[in-house]
Amino acid sequence: MDYHLLGLILSFLFNGTKVLAGYPIWWSLALGQQYSSLGSQPILCGSIPGLVPKQLRFCRNYIEIMPSVAEGVKLGIQECQHQFRGRRWNCTTVDDSLAIFGPVLDKATRESAFVHAIASAGVAFAVTRSCAEGTSTICGCDSHHKGPPGDGWKWGGCSEDADFGVLVSREFADARENRPDARSAMNRHNNEAGRTTILDHMHLKCKCHGLSGSCEVKTCWWAQPDFRAIGDYLKDKYDSASEMVVEKHRESRGWVETLRAKYALFKPPTERDLVYYENSPNFCEPNPETGSFGTRDRTCNVTSHGIDGCDLLCCGRGHNTRTEKRKEKCHCIFHWCCYVSCQECTRVYDVHTCK
Repeated sequence: MDYHLLGLILSFLFNGTKVLAGYPIWWSLALGQQYSSLGSQPILCGSIPGLVPKQLRFCRNYIEIMPSVAEGVKLGIQECQHQFRGRRWNCTTVDDSLAIFGPVLDKATRESAFVHAIASAGVAFAVTRSCAEGTSTICGCDSHHKGPPGDGWKWGGCSEDADFGVLVSREFADARENRPDARSAMNRHNNEAGRTTILDHMHLKCKCHGLSGSCEVKTCWWAQPDFRAIGDYLKDKYDSASEMVVEKHRESRGWVETLRAKYALFKPPTERDLVYYENSPNFCEPNPETGSFGTRDRTCNVTSHGIDGCDLLCCGRGHNTRTEKRKEKCHCIFHWCCYVSCQECTRVYDVHTCK
């Protein structure tokens, strides 16, 4: 996946009406179904800078699901920012840049591995959900993986077709990763790890039917988990990512780079693990070459011994403390029937920030 291209997508998604100089407002299709009629105008796809021919064909053939592709990327970046909110690198996006994360993803680090995985998973997730909601005419409910009903329930509702969402993510996100080099191999692996997470977490979701909420009849369907569960899982994979080394091989098409686990004593990575082969910067100090913003003025947790604690997040520089007054609802009372009344209280908090 090309994150210079994603910069164009996310610049529109995050900034609403902002328009990048020289580019038409075609990204308005990311706002919703009202733009599906633009499928009759292939010039919209042709005006997207940076698309490789395969992506261009995909856009023209399936333009009505492009809003879901864009929404999936946005979902992935928001989840990245949640998962890394207490770490030195907090998935910061860069305004007014085609590279949405700046130079951070230029290197084959753990951070790059996670972003590729969560964005690819986000695209698969959003497309799958869109199909189940009936917003596209080219996809719908899954009728291929139901199997026999279970004891006390029957099939009903709309089972989500995650296989289709994964296919869309694979066709679009991996279209650029066809070079015979190590970085393409790493990106393809991590993209697929993100998509596999969606398939692994599919589960039965059921609803009871009957008088007064009884379960005389229960219908069930295949459903995706909350995307937070995908983010939590991939964050664990980030923490245990496998370090690789690059090997070169001579083949009929020329030199080809592949990846091999660096440490033979460790269990080799599976298709569900994240892989990387370059070390991350420490992100303690601002560095425009690596894309690090440093951690000065970041809020830290004075009671934590983890990476979000003031010792580690502040990189040993120490922290400042200030008091902050906040107005909050308090002394809430439930009244029958049916409303809640609350008072407003002012509370004082200590806020700790890195020096």
